[in-house]
Amino acid sequence: MSICTQHMVISILRKNSNRTVSVSTRHAKQLHAHVVKIKGISNEDNILVLSLYSNLNLLHYSTRLFNSLPSPPPPLAWSSLIKCYTSHSLLHLSFSSFNSMRSLGLPPNPHVFPSLIKASTLLKHAKLACSLHASTVRLGLDSDLYIANALINMYAKFHSFNVNTNAGNVFDHLSLTGKSEIHSVRKVFDMMPVTDVVSWNTVIAGYAQNGMFVESLDMVREMGKNGILKPDSFTLSSILPIFAEHVDVYRGKEIHGYAVRNGFDGDVFIGSSLVDMYAKCNRLEDSLCAFYLLPRKDAISWNSIIAGCVQNGEFDRGLGFFRLMLKENVKPMPVSFSSVIPACAHLTALNLGKQLHGCIVRIGFDDNEFIASSLVDMYAKCGNIKIARYVFDRMEKRDMVAWTAIIMGCAMHGHALDAVSLFENMLEDGVRPCYVAFMAVLTACSHAGLVDESWRYFNSMERDFGIAPGLEHYAAVADLLGRAGRLEEAYDFISNMGVQPTGSVWSTLLAACRAHKSVELAEKVVDRLLLIDPENMGAYVLMSNIYSAARRWKDAARLRIQMRKKGLKKTPACSWIEVGKEVHTFMAGDKSHPYYDKINEASNVLLEQMEKEGYVLDTNEVLHDVDEEHKRELLHNHSERLAIAFGIISTTAGTTIRVIKNIRVCTDCHTAIKFIAKIVGREIVVRDNSRFHHFKNGSCSCGDYW
Repeated sequence: MSICTQHMVISILRKNSNRTVSVSTRHAKQLHAHVVKIKGISNEDNILVLSLYSNLNLLHYSTRLFNSLPSPPPPLAWSSLIKCYTSHSLLHLSFSSFNSMRSLGLPPNPHVFPSLIKASTLLKHAKLACSLHASTVRLGLDSDLYIANALINMYAKFHSFNVNTNAGNVFDHLSLTGKSEIHSVRKVFDMMPVTDVVSWNTVIAGYAQNGMFVESLDMVREMGKNGILKPDSFTLSSILPIFAEHVDVYRGKEIHGYAVRNGFDGDVFIGSSLVDMYAKCNRLEDSLCAFYLLPRKDAISWNSIIAGCVQNGEFDRGLGFFRLMLKENVKPMPVSFSSVIPACAHLTALNLGKQLHGCIVRIGFDDNEFIASSLVDMYAKCGNIKIARYVFDRMEKRDMVAWTAIIMGCAMHGHALDAVSLFENMLEDGVRPCYVAFMAVLTACSHAGLVDESWRYFNSMERDFGIAPGLEHYAAVADLLGRAGRLEEAYDFISNMGVQPTGSVWSTLLAACRAHKSVELAEKVVDRLLLIDPENMGAYVLMSNIYSAARRWKDAARLRIQMRKKGLKKTPACSWIEVGKEVHTFMAGDKSHPYYDKINEASNVLLEQMEKEGYVLDTNEVLHDVDEEHKRELLHNHSERLAIAFGIISTTAGTTIRVIKNIRVCTDCHTAIKFIAKIVGREIVVRDNSRFHHFKNGSCSCGDYW
């Protein structure tokens, strides 16, 4: 009967590779019932059924059958039970079962060690893993194919692990002490008398995961030369990330061709790896083709295409694929949300971001630190720093990404002191600041005029944390000095930077020259700027505006002529507002909106009320040589004012109005919006190309320092 049972077990396991687990479970239970009914049943049949339950990861049936066996159960039964415990991550039960088996005087068999080695790897228990390796060597089992594969996988997973010398001299022949795990992997592999595809793949993946890309590719070539074994789908999906990492699309295409020739291109793992590789190589169309050609799309392939679209700036497309994934009833994974939430941040689609947040809470992913960090960043970039701070404060574990997101968020929303305080809290928590974290805190200092604090953080970067200041850090300090009116100091600072200044760094000082009406220094700055970046349109526009503000109309006109000759065009002022599910766009002086008449009427009513409250138009902000009445009309029709007026007439009283503008808010509009916010009793949030402005009760969060 046992031979018959063995054949039936093998048959069911084969069916499991092609059918659902529920079908195989039914077959296994039918076999068990058949075995029980037969008189004179041997214990060997029950052990075979137990191995079947274990292979199908049926913990309840495995433990119940194991407990029904006569005492003491044989080693094969113990190995089946231990395997099932390990598969269910009940790792301590795996080892306690092994100890129970040994206490009964039963010798361990080769089948038990792969499960125990896997359990020690999952526990990240290096000493335990060493002792298991030592046991296999003492018992002469270390050359067993399955044990050796488990050892290779174990060493590949332990990074920078040194073998404990107390484990004995059994490791001397491997020369492991003081070596990294990946070298130990190769030692074990080279000593194996027989290898299979799993062995090769484990070493190849180990090299790839440890950044040893040359060694990984050499192993693939060596495997191909073997003649007996050929790279399979797992091999290819292990090495494709190498080409994604190095943005080597040509070698990636070679692997793609190999996959097609060998019929692997329909494999979901290969397909997902190809989608990811092409996207990271900035070949989104190739990535889309690889995705569409997949005969079956799982959550990983959907996540790959969503992330690929977002990484390549196709935010709407990424959101579209996320919706399609849900429509196909594919359950999103945590990484799905981590990929799609940044799309909402870039599009400043707050309503959609809130819907995603609700979905995250319903699914139960809200305690995931990566998703929470993405939400903090999204809410901050969409203009709701209060919810961003709420999400951050609820996080149990905060990584560098979360800290940086909230610090930068506070900085951009005018909460500079909060940003500095959070940076100090991060240091107290033992989190080392990164390059971007210093950008965030220096930006906060710049937006609040904290000169002394800025110098302290800037000087501490390399001295205390070994981070060399980059262009962004120099630009933040230069911007701070310029805003504070220390123009000559800023000029000297940029001139003596540790790195070659770019046009954008000089542009920050040029903007400060405009704010402080320093025409002479502006001329020196623009000369330096155009020497580095002669096609910098912003430099011409800024300098032209500086001349216009100084009533030097001929000089302003000369620059505009130079711009036209170079084919440079000024970026038109534009503002956006989201009302309901629709985004409305307004250009300065644009009358094309279908509700323009109502918008204009509302604007005129507001202007009358503002003037009663003491508002006076600052026509100095109109940098055109036109009469005063024309200047008033130009100011009155700035894009952000049109968007705000539309928001007021299109939403219920008390609703916060959120507007995005592509260039800096002018001084007159800044003053006007403070009056508007007070009159209508609402908070108005305007994000320009520099920061967020929160207008409420007649004041702004920037403290008129922007």
